[in-house]
Amino acid sequence: MARRIILDCDPGIDDSVALSMALFHRSLDVVAITAVEGNVPAEMATKNVQTVIEQLDPPRLPRIGAATPNDNPDYRDACFIHGRDGLGEAGFVTADHHQRHFSEKIICDEVRAAPGEIDIVCLGPLTNVARAIQRDPHFVENVGEIIMMGGSFNGIGNITQTAEFNIYCDPESARDVFHAPVKKTLIPLDITSQVQFAMNVLDLLPKQSTSVGRFLRRVIPYLFRSYHEQLGLEAVQIHDAIALLQVIEPQLFELEAWAGDVEVKGELTRGMTVFEKRRARNTSHNLEVARVVAASDARQAVMRCLNT
Repeated sequence: MARRIILDCDPGIDDSVALSMALFHRSLDVVAITAVEGNVPAEMATKNVQTVIEQLDPPRLPRIGAATPNDNPDYRDACFIHGRDGLGEAGFVTADHHQRHFSEKIICDEVRAAPGEIDIVCLGPLTNVARAIQRDPHFVENVGEIIMMGGSFNGIGNITQTAEFNIYCDPESARDVFHAPVKKTLIPLDITSQVQFAMNVLDLLPKQSTSVGRFLRRVIPYLFRSYHEQLGLEAVQIHDAIALLQVIEPQLFELEAWAGDVEVKGELTRGMTVFEKRRARNTSHNLEVARVVAASDARQAVMRCLNT
């Protein structure tokens, strides 16, 4: 039986790759895709979810949740990496959807309708899941598992010296989710950044004759340009695709139980993920953290998923 999931995302080119993997993978049943403010502002995130689905035209259309702005005064988008439109400035035209439901409502509705059967894969900030927890007092007992791309186990960030982007976008929501009594798996930055893709990945994408191939060939080249111009790197990291891969091919990862928290006040450390690493501390663990990834196998697995 296919694993039923909600994809909570902020497209974003790397989110778009993950969606291209998930929507056609026979082991997954994507019941909803909910937009969250992160790589791009809320309205653009909602539009980009619609755009990706329209461009990919999957065999089954998931429900769509609309993003709303988060409450973080320090929020900043990542359009400098993903383009002004978040999708590599490819110029997609998207139909305007007038009837919208907020993402946290979609999440609560789907989880309530199938207790214990729905897992949530969070590829962006944790705003929507935190709001779902606040909205529905039975949410934590009804949701299956929450898989999160975010944080940094080694304390080195990518948006500040100490904070990973997704957590930094909304640290308060991240802390609420970290503390929630529900099964959680974290795929941190130091794992996803180990899986790098060189320019030859463009030759390995699905053919132009497929919807996935047409779409990705329009957006991924921009990622290489921005990594080169903004970060001085020749290879790219497709973080969200690696986080999704933990759901599809978990044998590629080694997980460890840890006690994790999120700093919400520090002047230099706001958004930092903090783990209890001191010896002889009898601290209860609140999440599983990916600590090892088979990088070469993971890279091949991403391409295999895209070409199925």
